[in-house]
Amino acid sequence: MNIKRLNIAVLIATGLLAHSCTKDFLDVPSQEKVEAKDSDEIYEPEAFVNGIYGMFSDWNYGFSFLGITEIISDNADKGSSPTDSGSDKDILDNLTYTSTAGSFAAMWEHWYKSIGRASQAIEYIEEFGLTDAAYKNRLTGEARFLRALNYFYLVRGWGDIPIQEIDLIERKPASEVYAHIEADLQFAIDNLPVKSGYSAKDLGRATKGAAQGLLAKVYLYQGKWQEAVTMAQAVLGSGEYALEADYATIWRETTENGKESLFEFQARGEEIAHGVQQYSQTQGARGQSGWGWGFNTPSQNLLDAFNAEGDEIRRDATIIFRGETLYDGREVSEGVENPMYNEKAYSSANAGASDTDKNIRYLRLGEIYLILAEAANEIGNSSLARENLNIIRKRVNLDDMSTTDQTQLRQLIWKERRLELAFEHDRWFDLVRTRQAQTAMEANGKPFNDRHYLFPIPNNQLIQTPEMGQNTGW
Repeated sequence: MNIKRLNIAVLIATGLLAHSCTKDFLDVPSQEKVEAKDSDEIYEPEAFVNGIYGMFSDWNYGFSFLGITEIISDNADKGSSPTDSGSDKDILDNLTYTSTAGSFAAMWEHWYKSIGRASQAIEYIEEFGLTDAAYKNRLTGEARFLRALNYFYLVRGWGDIPIQEIDLIERKPASEVYAHIEADLQFAIDNLPVKSGYSAKDLGRATKGAAQGLLAKVYLYQGKWQEAVTMAQAVLGSGEYALEADYATIWRETTENGKESLFEFQARGEEIAHGVQQYSQTQGARGQSGWGWGFNTPSQNLLDAFNAEGDEIRRDATIIFRGETLYDGREVSEGVENPMYNEKAYSSANAGASDTDKNIRYLRLGEIYLILAEAANEIGNSSLARENLNIIRKRVNLDDMSTTDQTQLRQLIWKERRLELAFEHDRWFDLVRTRQAQTAMEANGKPFNDRHYLFPIPNNQLIQTPEMGQNTGW
């Protein structure tokens, strides 16, 4: 099939032209309308791949995403005004949600649309007729990395799910979905350049190290401990990455796509106010001298966890407190509505704007050390586990851990993940993975039961495809 001249209606229907990059893929573009007379225009395969990256700038990442990754957990409260439900953020916070909660439907649809873009891009690349095999495989590797990332969210949230390339309705066992993810990531590892192999204009694209890091995490979530150790060590041994010396700088403009970064959702284009839609605004301080809506606020439970550990550095880099002066001189009034806000979402140059200039850090070296520590402990290598755990603790001036007891060390590593990665959108999935969810949520005053281990299949999906079936308890 010759698809160099692809019918423009197909492109519009799949959303592939929703983000068009005119200079390089880091420019976050405006929506464009393509006229019917353009239907014979030839679209380069790279434009299709850029369209997958563009999905990360959608409004869903500014609100629904917060609800089902952080607000639902013990790290965060709904925040904002008590009378503002945030559509469904109140019932997510209280674990009283049902299958009609809009945030589940939004992210389910969004992640599957992103997968659809990736699969169409892969097909387009294959049929386009590129003669540069390395370039062709690189583009395919990027698309397969991004497809794997989106499937990883879906399988962690819903368990057995359709593999879109196989069947749109039939739910495959989670083990098959994970195998599909692993295959995509292995192709990416084999065909993507290392981070330093990209030119400056392409900094932020998926890399070999990003694929290795994500695969290490995928192995961790499956309990494939030795495989997780091997892949994490490959990242650490690559020479491509290093920890930022100052933990607090990781979420600032100066370190975007920096030495600690494996992969980020890109938001900084040529226009500073054109990035991930409202990600910083929805989480900004609300009220007097505020700059946002005040959602996704740090919980007292999280604050207590930082204080119990004596972890002032990560506490103060993660939480904006009422009445404090931020690193850039911004004064947070005592009159703001909520006592705490998420500092990792704060944008100094662009606070309060509808679109943010802030990249969302998806995967960084700090987490790779903790993946290695956890996996090493599970295979009985407490020395390797402690070594990597203590590297992370040393950066924030905390004492080394010396225990060799596997059970004790496991709990310490899980605690370290919480403090190191708070508000990086994995807490709920970690609680489910480690089966800490019931204890943690009940300690936070939330009524957790077994059905909460999986999200409900969205009701509007079941109306369309009732044969897909609902998860147990919903």
